[in-house]
Amino acid sequence: MKKYPYLALSILIILFSIIFIPKIINKIRLNDTVTSIRSVKPGLRTLSYININGQNRKIPKFILLNQDSLFISETDYLGKVFLAEFFFSRCPTICPIMNKNMKELYDFYKDEEKFAIASFTIDPEHDTPRVLKLFSENYIENSLKWNFLTGPKSQIFSLANNGFNIFAAANPNIIGGFEHQGYFALIDKNGYLRSRDDKFGNPIVYYLGIDDNNAPIQGIEMLKEDISLLLKEK
Repeated sequence: MKKYPYLALSILIILFSIIFIPKIINKIRLNDTVTSIRSVKPGLRTLSYININGQNRKIPKFILLNQDSLFISETDYLGKVFLAEFFFSRCPTICPIMNKNMKELYDFYKDEEKFAIASFTIDPEHDTPRVLKLFSENYIENSLKWNFLTGPKSQIFSLANNGFNIFAAANPNIIGGFEHQGYFALIDKNGYLRSRDDKFGNPIVYYLGIDDNNAPIQGIEMLKEDISLLLKEK
């Protein structure tokens, strides 16, 4: 009977290492200074640009295959508000929660012409277009708004860690063999990373893609509000 508290503690430690420790390591490694750049008319709420070391951060260039074996690049998202995440199809921990929440956002905005999603696999050796096609059928009927993307491992890990600054790495010592952060990135129609500010006036940078019972508002509820704000921008 006494083993159960220890089992629960072990699970909590694993979840903490997957979600929070990579973020801490990533911040130290990057040594980036993130600030907010805004131009707001009085009385109007807008979202911050993610300003890193003096520059508003744009999404990096990429060319990857989607679940239909079509080449998709960052230019396919210009003129659209879109969400980006890093996941893998065999993930046994946070990815199913992330994809459940992403599906809720997809359903919420599926009739919006200027909305899209990019899900980048961090396990491209397994997650071929064929595998991603079967996987995507659990969530969507077509790929017009939601691309599940795969390609060279080096490109995807560089895209995650250096492009979006969302930590991802192979780690054979943890469940699933990969560790990554459970964040959604929000990108505006011009390819800039955007976010709302926290209570101290600093940009939150990313939105939590998993559920947090201690949060006053969930990440996907924030996104339902903030995507709508960006869709109204020119």
